[in-house]
Amino acid sequence: MGSEILYRFFDGLTTDKENHEIREWVEASPQNRKHLHEERKLFDALVLLHDGSDEISSADTVSEAPARGRKRILQGAFMRVAAVVAILLMSGLLYMQIKNAGEDYGMQTINVPAGQYVNLSLPDGTNIWLNARTKIEYPVSFNKKERIVKLDGQAYFEVAHDEDVPFIVQTAKGNVRVLGTKFDVMAYANEDRFETTLMDGKVKVDLAPDAGQSLVLSPNTKSYLKDGKLEVTGIDDYDIYRWKEGLICFNDASFEDIMGSFEKTYGPKIIVENTRVNKYSYTGKFRFVDGIDYALRVLQKDIKFTYERDLENHTIYIK
Repeated sequence: MGSEILYRFFDGLTTDKENHEIREWVEASPQNRKHLHEERKLFDALVLLHDGSDEISSADTVSEAPARGRKRILQGAFMRVAAVVAILLMSGLLYMQIKNAGEDYGMQTINVPAGQYVNLSLPDGTNIWLNARTKIEYPVSFNKKERIVKLDGQAYFEVAHDEDVPFIVQTAKGNVRVLGTKFDVMAYANEDRFETTLMDGKVKVDLAPDAGQSLVLSPNTKSYLKDGKLEVTGIDDYDIYRWKEGLICFNDASFEDIMGSFEKTYGPKIIVENTRVNKYSYTGKFRFVDGIDYALRVLQKDIKFTYERDLENHTIYIK
């Protein structure tokens, strides 16, 4: 399967026929699945380098450009991929040189745009998935005492184990301290929610304004804020954490909650003027790349509502 069609697939620009062909190709062999994963990594690198220029493919530029224009766009994209690989290799060499010194060396900031998700590896080998509209800051090299990252948004971590150097996720609402584990943190600065879900290992969670209020999570549990206090509950549905696969999943969720998920993923403010729709609940999933208009049209098949876009104010009104 060619890189051009896979890039258009990641960007949500492929046809239904092409989507079917890609699914058949992926299911045909483990090698194909591995190739898809590698291409997704390169596409993620392009997302991180996206500067709004016409050389990067987008839903508008690629779909509307003539054939020669699309070829130029993709060629520009591949040149940027080569630049990313070179930067990563240089960063790796730099990391090896300064690791022995045990000093922090500058900070790296990653911002994920709406409608995308990104997978990256930190200097210590920790693997991270970043959800849409998420910002993370981390040093080019961790010191020998602790590994600190700053998060605004949602991220899934697979932390490289190191008993002597704790891994700490700092957010505006609280901190999560681990040694080596798999967990999800949701802490958007503009939202009240602060949730930590533990899949494997052990983590300690504390509140930023009150470090004395803390708790230790066991696997398959989640901490959350309720009336300013940390509470714990069990987890029996992990589908909602499949955002790292590019999926918005919901199980018996209210229309209002689903709109909240769309806001978080795609960015626009959604105002529900027809509050009668909030009595309905849904179970299902959407792909990030399908876009918010497709998702709303699917929901319209079950209940009657219309919606209007205010492009100037980046707002959607549910009528």
